[in-house]
Amino acid sequence: MPLIDPVTMSGINPVSGDISKSKSFPTEFLSSDMARIVTHIQPAILLSAYYFRFNALVADPVHTLLHSLLPVALLQVVYAVVCLPAAGSNMAKKLKPGEKRKGLEGGEYNHKIFTTIFALILTATTVPAVTALQILFGAPFTTHIEHTLLSSAHISLLALFPLFYIHGVDSVRWLEVASLYAPIDEVFGAALGCALGAWLGAVPIPLDWDREWQKWPVTVVTGAFGGYVVGKFVGGFAGLRGKRIELE
Repeated sequence: MPLIDPVTMSGINPVSGDISKSKSFPTEFLSSDMARIVTHIQPAILLSAYYFRFNALVADPVHTLLHSLLPVALLQVVYAVVCLPAAGSNMAKKLKPGEKRKGLEGGEYNHKIFTTIFALILTATTVPAVTALQILFGAPFTTHIEHTLLSSAHISLLALFPLFYIHGVDSVRWLEVASLYAPIDEVFGAALGCALGAWLGAVPIPLDWDREWQKWPVTVVTGAFGGYVVGKFVGGFAGLRGKRIELE
């Protein structure tokens, strides 16, 4: 017999919408040898490439950020396809005790391709929002528009593309991400680290050091890349994996 609210006389849904009661789990990474290799070398490649391009970034931020977009996107796509379960796929489902995961079938490959393209499209649509957020946090509003757009594109690729790849448009999971209540894992940790790193990266800009690298948005992008790598390793740490950030 359904429960009735004595005031409104309407049915009471026994399932609460409170995300604190969510049964979501941290992302189960693919278990292939290639996945284990890629998940470790991806941040090394990312930081190495950034280090060797840093002087070019300081000299010409727009040109460097623009020509770095495709390599960063390709690296993120390889990382996602090789290491992460695509949203809605069999690989994304949590296995029962004793159950073995089946290998990839033709449909899974097609699903990965579709999910990758869809995640890239969703990532592109977030660039204006990230740009607006940067402006709200103090980025130049009437000048350096290209700088802000391109830095936002890099932040979106780093922080949001992997999340779109594993969560798709699952409103429950995105509510957890937005409220910082998602279970900690490598992907969520990397996204948090990227956002926090970009925010901290803005600190040196107004300081009176008269250094060329202080110009917009060099330190913000540097913080985003560094924070992404640190957050990725911290989120994948066994002692933190699956835990949630308690804000109360």
